[in-house]
Amino acid sequence: MVLKCYKAEFTHVAASRPDHNPIIISHPILYTRLAQRFPPFPPPSQLSLVKADTMSLTDYDKKVRTHALLMGIAFLVIVPTGVLFARYLRTFTNRWWWAHWLTNFIVAGPLIFASWAEAHKARQLSGFPMDHHKRVGYAIIGLYIGQVLIGAFIHFVRIPFLFVGHRPPQNYFHAILGLVILAMAGYQIHDGIYTEWPLMTGILVTNSAKHAWLALLIIFWVLYGIGLAFLPRQYRQEAEGRLLNQDKDAS
Repeated sequence: MVLKCYKAEFTHVAASRPDHNPIIISHPILYTRLAQRFPPFPPPSQLSLVKADTMSLTDYDKKVRTHALLMGIAFLVIVPTGVLFARYLRTFTNRWWWAHWLTNFIVAGPLIFASWAEAHKARQLSGFPMDHHKRVGYAIIGLYIGQVLIGAFIHFVRIPFLFVGHRPPQNYFHAILGLVILAMAGYQIHDGIYTEWPLMTGILVTNSAKHAWLALLIIFWVLYGIGLAFLPRQYRQEAEGRLLNQDKDAS
């Protein structure tokens, strides 16, 4: 059986379908999450069962699915690719920033905001209240916008007189914030797959989607960890560049 949660009376209806055998009772982790999110939550024995041979996607379900696909592509594929461009290419070419910027803003940006728009429309259709998943989503989008602005500031605004001979602290902050955003996005997608989608649509996500989420996370973090081997080379090149600029200013 799968769960449908309706805001009007906050009733919980479990429905059965041939391709999804008992979920709530046989998946105690999901049941525990639902019970924590919507107390008081009835025990499995008190859930009313409604038989259904088919369960087609509603307009709400389709918008949520589109939201999930766009956000997953953006934060599991495109943004990590842009981060890896910065991690690997910056020690080999001065044009690394353009690949980083085009990927993370020009390509990923429209997907992220289109995904948010679909989620907003879905919430308007359903009338579901603000919850943990939505709050984290707003936080991620806010941090993403801030990260784009910080990146633009670092690239276009030069204030060398404040950090003569040293790497500007905003560069470190920008790198750390980027990793924080990706970690939050990974968590958020996990919450959407394992809790939000089953809760709000009554349908379980396929195992292939869960495996893809895990595989893409592992691939990114392993590649980023390997890319840290280029840090000594990067810092050496940056130090040489600062010395060269100081010599030009002195002359």
